[in-house]
Amino acid sequence: MDKKQDAIDILKKYNQEHIIKLLEKLDGKRKQELIKQIQTIDFHQITELYNNTKKEIEFKESKIEPLKYLDKAKLTEKQKAKFDELGEKAIKAGEYAVVTMAGGQGTRLGHQGPKGTFKLDVYGKGKYLFEILVENLKEANQQYGITIPWYIMTSRENNAETVAFLERNNYFGYDKKYVTIFTQSELPLVDEDGKLLIGKDYKIKEASDGNGGTYSSLRSSGCLADMKEKGIKWVFIGSVDNVLLKMADVTLLGMAISQKVQIASKSVVKDNPYERVGVFCKMNSHPKVIEYTELPTKMAEQRDRNGELKYGESHIMCNLYTIDAIEKISKETLIYHSAHKKNSYINEDGEEIVPSEPNSYKFESFIFDAFEFFDDIAILRGKREDDFAPVKNKEGVDSPKTAKELYEKFWNKRTNKKNL
Repeated sequence: MDKKQDAIDILKKYNQEHIIKLLEKLDGKRKQELIKQIQTIDFHQITELYNNTKKEIEFKESKIEPLKYLDKAKLTEKQKAKFDELGEKAIKAGEYAVVTMAGGQGTRLGHQGPKGTFKLDVYGKGKYLFEILVENLKEANQQYGITIPWYIMTSRENNAETVAFLERNNYFGYDKKYVTIFTQSELPLVDEDGKLLIGKDYKIKEASDGNGGTYSSLRSSGCLADMKEKGIKWVFIGSVDNVLLKMADVTLLGMAISQKVQIASKSVVKDNPYERVGVFCKMNSHPKVIEYTELPTKMAEQRDRNGELKYGESHIMCNLYTIDAIEKISKETLIYHSAHKKNSYINEDGEEIVPSEPNSYKFESFIFDAFEFFDDIAILRGKREDDFAPVKNKEGVDSPKTAKELYEKFWNKRTNKKNL
């Protein structure tokens, strides 16, 4: 069977003739690698995803309503003690694992390298984002007398650099035996005409397919099987860039156990109607998060009779699942969203084009789209100053400056409480 001819036939069928021209120019190993890559791509899926970029997102026929939550600050002493006891018991029994999503680069921060290797200027000497997470985990281990298994999801782009960084820093004192690193899946990038982009390596450019790929990547990497073997019953999934993230919140875990749900999440109140965060709701009787890019302004501005935002519970990437929930989701296909991005590429003459404006689409699934597979979710409302200090932008909101202020304020407050 002529693999090259097969590749050409596929490319013709899906109007990707520019790649055929490139194939004719390549020889040897480069040609073989490109042919091999073409055979692994689901062109029908990519065409569908591209066609969806032309459609408007509508919620008209959907029944949307606010989602119930418990406010951590308003729990009675009895409620909190009950939740904490249940959560502690599960962690101490070795039934708890954490996953950190660390597939991103620090490009938006002006940082060269994986986001987790970014150093936040706290207390003069600074701390790496990975280091901050490790401190959080080590504190939980000390408190509950156990070492929590830690799974780190990287991307193909940053995996080698992440592993080298953690090795060089001796995993910041975390026992390496309890750390597992795996990579997330990818999808090709297409330009505004639906043509696949070619990278400098003369391969079709691919990018991580969003944090929704975490579930299937846990399965395909063998991490899910490893968790089951260890007797894990609850899995926390959070991102690398929230410096106030509590990966072992016994109140959240205990609430989920008490309410007998398969999924739970922590929220904080939206700062204002236009804050760039996804919001929780119920759509057609299922839990859902609507991303800020897809939230109609009218809906974002709605308030209840107490003057609070009707859809004000922000999704802060602080999610908890039973192992059965992860297994269920990992077998499902999540919907994909398109992001209009700037991506350099090689044209038909082999020249690199670096665009000044967004020129292509990246397709990604969101972790919260899996919530719709369940009838219910337990939401614990936390406080921004205690739970949410993301490092996303170089300046302004959610920047190193705001994260540093929130981080130092939180730890100063905790230290002062201990000294009283």
